[in-house]
Amino acid sequence: MLLILFASCKKNIDNEYTILTNIPDGFPSIEVPSDNQFTIERWNLGKDLFYEKMLSIDSSVSCATCHKQAFGFSDNVSKTNGVNSLAGTRNAPTLSNIGFQPYFTKEGGVATLEQQVLIPIEEHNEMGFNILDAGLRLNKIATYKEKSIKSYQREMDYYVITRAISCFERSLISSNSAYDLWLNEEGQLNSSALRGKDLFYSSKTNCSSCHSDILFTNFGFYNNGLYLEYEDKGRFRLTQDSIDIGTFKVPTLRNIAVSAPYMHDGSLNTLRDVLKHYNSGGNNHANKSKFIKTLNLNESEINDLISFLESLTDYEFINNKIFKNE
Repeated sequence: MLLILFASCKKNIDNEYTILTNIPDGFPSIEVPSDNQFTIERWNLGKDLFYEKMLSIDSSVSCATCHKQAFGFSDNVSKTNGVNSLAGTRNAPTLSNIGFQPYFTKEGGVATLEQQVLIPIEEHNEMGFNILDAGLRLNKIATYKEKSIKSYQREMDYYVITRAISCFERSLISSNSAYDLWLNEEGQLNSSALRGKDLFYSSKTNCSSCHSDILFTNFGFYNNGLYLEYEDKGRFRLTQDSIDIGTFKVPTLRNIAVSAPYMHDGSLNTLRDVLKHYNSGGNNHANKSKFIKTLNLNESEINDLISFLESLTDYEFINNKIFKNE
């Protein structure tokens, strides 16, 4: 009986491991640091920490406060408030397929997911805490201390926090939208979405020049003519090069229909607003990308593009109980 129970438990763990580390066909590989290879123990600890409000100075905010599963691990407000109700500085990006990204933040100035985890914890307007103090606080809780030692052979500290959360976030793989099912000949798209797909990949719109390949982003940095003057100067904050004023990393379009509002500052409320912006050609900022031009799309074509973008929603992903705080 014990042997049967052990075999059954091992099979369940193996199945869970496969689900959480499976790279879909056609997707690139995920680079994982040698000191943070996947284990179920690390993933479970990372999930706990992702939802843990004690990582903020007043225990009011967690990673999940800004990155809600129902919205593709993004949020549905322009800028999410942090500790002490302080206004966020940017629209919360989706964490869908974040493990595939080659660099992080809208400037692209952070090299690894482990390093990125530090930013919201120590950002004054977000979690407002010191990562060292966060480790000391959590290490006083026996269950966290035990899980930390089991997962990383050390007590809870900055090293464990950043790596465990990264381990969890790398499992947020979204690849089962209606578009994916159609692409794999396992489902159908309606006629409007199909027309929208053709427009998306056409020379008339050039959408796929930036939102390319299976991840729907080329991870480049562009100024899309949103403003003539940028309060948030984007990549310029990192490079101090004037050609980077108003440039931001291209976001993925996966689950875009559930992650409104849009743009780095959440200033456009709907997909229709976004498409109308691009249709107009945007503002003539000196750094505006050559890809941004007047499109002359009619309402029917805009509707078709919206239908296609809606087909990129992965309902299995945004409802998957394995990621929920339960």
